Amino acid sequence: MAAVEKTPLEQDWILQRERAVAWLRVAFAVLAIAVIQLNPSRVARFPALSAFSLWSFVIYSCAVLYLAYHRRLWVGGVGAVTTALDVVWIAVIVLSTGGTRTPFFFYYSFPVITASLRWGIKGSLPVALVGVATYSVLRLTLTAESGGAPIGIDTIVVRSLYMILLAAIFGYISEFEQTQNQKLLALSRTAGQVAALQERRRIMYELHDGILQSLATLILRLEACRGRMTSVDRELDRNLREIEDLTRKSMNEIRQFLAGKETQPLVQGTLTERLRDELKFLRDGLGMRALLEIQPEDLDLPPEVEREIYYVIREGLTNVTRHSNASRVEVTLRKRNGGIEGTLADDGVGMNLSANGGEGGVGLQAMKERIEKIGGEFEIKSSPGAGTNITFIVPING
Repeated sequence: MAAVEKTPLEQDWILQRERAVAWLRVAFAVLAIAVIQLNPSRVARFPALSAFSLWSFVIYSCAVLYLAYHRRLWVGGVGAVTTALDVVWIAVIVLSTGGTRTPFFFYYSFPVITASLRWGIKGSLPVALVGVATYSVLRLTLTAESGGAPIGIDTIVVRSLYMILLAAIFGYISEFEQTQNQKLLALSRTAGQVAALQERRRIMYELHDGILQSLATLILRLEACRGRMTSVDRELDRNLREIEDLTRKSMNEIRQFLAGKETQPLVQGTLTERLRDELKFLRDGLGMRALLEIQPEDLDLPPEVEREIYYVIREGLTNVTRHSNASRVEVTLRKRNGGIEGTLADDGVGMNLSANGGEGGVGLQAMKERIEKIGGEFEIKSSPGAGTNITFIVPING
């Protein structure tokens, strides 16, 4: 069964939890050093191993804390590895500091707490049992070797029950918290979906009652104008019909958008033809000098790349006609170095990019996002009175 991908909110919660655990580990490590330093009369059973285990545990704890803040490592089996290391390290500390009255029994509660935070009861109970078994073996071994007063079995049993009860309590609390968090996340998703649906319906009504009605009125007025023409002007009549057709097409695209369908599907392999039509309108309809250079002529691009490049260039040409007051525009597409390089340059009035944070308006930002969506790079250069030059590079396979 495939693992369920966690939402950004869940990932952030896990990261915050692991950072809290990392800080707790550092606190335990520092406290262990303090216990030894504050009681110099306690002689370690293995002084060298004791010093090494205590200080290495401090270094290990600080390293995990650093990773928790600078790396997203808390996936897969990393939690299990750190929990296992905690149990082993604490066992070594207990063994090396020695004595039948070692103060480090409480330290076994740390991996129990971390396991409960990560996996609930199914994680805390096994870790508690491992800790109890390890502690019991070490205590009995130390007592036998030291020849001191034997530790009572009742003491081991009581401490074992304490550890298991602690594991059950923390595990239950952790599972309860995780269940509540899941419910909150589910409610959040539902609320987001409802809000999105309401916003979509609001936009639908606004478009239907506003723009669509205005376009319908425009068609009626165009038809009325053609009906009142006293002289036969075929060119004017053709232009009016083209405007009517374009308006109807726009209305149909809006309806498709409201229905959740693709509004302007681009047939693969028609990029060159579409661009020629766009530039032909600029030449014949607006009197601009419009140049198109494509190398090679038979561009073979992936469908998504072809579609996004067409929309980017079309938006750029629309900006030229609406804002630039240019007399010349040039579009270039070249296959080079395993990618497609494109430029769109005009000799218009240019713009002040610094006034818009270096990115221009909404249309230019949309162009940039389209290119970046297919793994490309987008750049725009412009200044008042110096025209505008847009370049992009998109990697392609083949």
